[in-house]
Amino acid sequence: MTGVGGGSLMTPLLTLLFGVPPSVAVGTDLAFASITKSAGTLTHRLRGTIRWDIVKRLCIGALPAAVVSTLALKSFGTLSPEIGQIIRYSIAGSVLLTVVALVFKGRMLTWINAHPEKQLQGNKLAAATIISGAVLGTLVTISSIGAGAIGATLLVMLYPRMSSAEVAGTDIAYAVPLTAIAALGHWWLGSIHWELLASLLVGSLPGITLGSWVARSVPEKFLRVLLAMTLTGVAIKLIY
Repeated sequence: MTGVGGGSLMTPLLTLLFGVPPSVAVGTDLAFASITKSAGTLTHRLRGTIRWDIVKRLCIGALPAAVVSTLALKSFGTLSPEIGQIIRYSIAGSVLLTVVALVFKGRMLTWINAHPEKQLQGNKLAAATIISGAVLGTLVTISSIGAGAIGATLLVMLYPRMSSAEVAGTDIAYAVPLTAIAALGHWWLGSIHWELLASLLVGSLPGITLGSWVARSVPEKFLRVLLAMTLTGVAIKLIY
């Protein structure tokens, strides 16, 4: 219905409602995202709404960050209670960042368009994109959250002249290799629940159909406010 919130809602719901350990919830959601986003990338590619030069820059930062983050989780013991608590807090933090992205995205874009002199160009823009990719790669690998609303908001801030379709297509395209590598890392760590993954994939098909139908009659602004409120409640529950 909203175009965002899959990762932001999936991992907290698996943790809070179904009692799935945080590390397993993250790994399973990453595997789920790598499959579903692949279909979205194919659609955007056919429509020509992917900026592959930006995808390349994001991947230069995101993919190595995903590998390093996976090795760090392996080193610290991803399934230990202490690491589970760290992952839980990282999920809460990423959820709150998603809320900020949802609520203030319009204002951010308005400010950037009003101050064109503040927009990065050339090598500075390329470096900022790569750094953003590294931050997103770390967030996504640890919490499975960040590739959607946060990634799209960063793209809008760095490339304000991109169309909405290009932002969505580019955001999904770079997330495919990122979530795939992160999912492989969690498979190596033993933190993917395969039966749960199959159930999520089966449920997503009618969910996509229903969401697409409902989205036609529900205002986007209302959906985003509702999603932001829901995510805020999820973050508070995760912390306390």
